[in-house]
Amino acid sequence: MRQLMVFAWIQARCCVFAVALFAGMAVSEVLPGLPVPRYDLLLVYGLALTGFGCLLVWETRREVAVVAVCHVLGFLFEVVKVRVGSWSYPEPALTVVAGVPLYGGFMYAAVGSYVCRAWRLFDLGLSGYRPRTTAVLAVGLYINFLSHHWLPDLRWVLGGLLLLAGWGSWVHFTVDGRRLRMPVGLSFVLIGFFLWLAENIATYFGAWRYPHQLESWEPVSLSKWASWALLISVTFVIAGARRADARD
Repeated sequence: MRQLMVFAWIQARCCVFAVALFAGMAVSEVLPGLPVPRYDLLLVYGLALTGFGCLLVWETRREVAVVAVCHVLGFLFEVVKVRVGSWSYPEPALTVVAGVPLYGGFMYAAVGSYVCRAWRLFDLGLSGYRPRTTAVLAVGLYINFLSHHWLPDLRWVLGGLLLLAGWGSWVHFTVDGRRLRMPVGLSFVLIGFFLWLAENIATYFGAWRYPHQLESWEPVSLSKWASWALLISVTFVIAGARRADARD
């Protein structure tokens, strides 16, 4: 029980950026008579949150760079998805590029922040990990999630290959002085589940909307859990660059 409580506390510390971001979304949803569009206000809030985190040294310089890369990749992902109609940002805003508010990348930055902080606070280590193969497959998955609107969808093929590449790979972590481990693939599935929950919360507070949520809010499809479980490999590869204990 003690280890479980310590584990939960460390997880909460890992999620500090994401929790603060979602709290801002929730508060902005209920604030009456905002002087500026809500999406623009969330951009200012996200930038202020990032600056505040830097002052408090939530992340190291390297981790800030990783979070920034996740933000850029996430924003590019949003641009394509919004253009093909996968989801939309229905509220007006001034800080919009290609139909996507600039604050949109902060959701992906929050994922990057979580992975970076988890790596440090849990003292993560890897064994049996194949960094080059995993990186190639992660890039392939990212491209496929964009290109499948025009080309064949290979996510399950790539996902199967990712599972094979991760067979025998373990992520090691420390809780209350005890070294534990779990399969890397299982960690992707678990993170994907909590990202699916976070996506439900974000859409409930109007961060963005899927087509079936435009009239009234409905839960996000469970299929998105699988999508997040695959996409988290991209963040994992970026955060774990030059940290892997094993080589191809």
